[in-house]
Amino acid sequence: MNAVVFDAIKALLDEGKIPTVALTKSKLTQPIPLPVIIAAVSQYKNNPDSIHNLAKQAQQKSETVDNSSQLDRIEAKLDRLLALLEK
Repeated sequence: MNAVVFDAIKALLDEGKIPTVALTKSKLTQPIPLPVIIAAVSQYKNNPDSIHNLAKQAQQKSETVDNSSQLDRIEAKLDRLLALLEK
C-alpha cells in the first residue's frame, strides 16, 4: 500500500471515520492514481487489521533507521577521536 494512502486512511481512522475512496482521496497530501486509492481502501475493508500491521511495520522501520543513524553518529565521533589521538 502506498505510504501516502496509508497515512490518509490512518488519519480517517484516528478521526473515528470509516475510510471510503472519497474520504481517503480528500485526505491525500499529493495526487495518487484512483486505482491505488481503491485498492488500498478495498484492502482495508477486507482486512481492517492490515492497517495496524502496516503501522507496526512502519514503526519497526523507523526504529531501525533511528538505530542506524545513531550508529552513524557514534562512528563519526569515534573517527574524530581517533584522529585527535593520532596527532
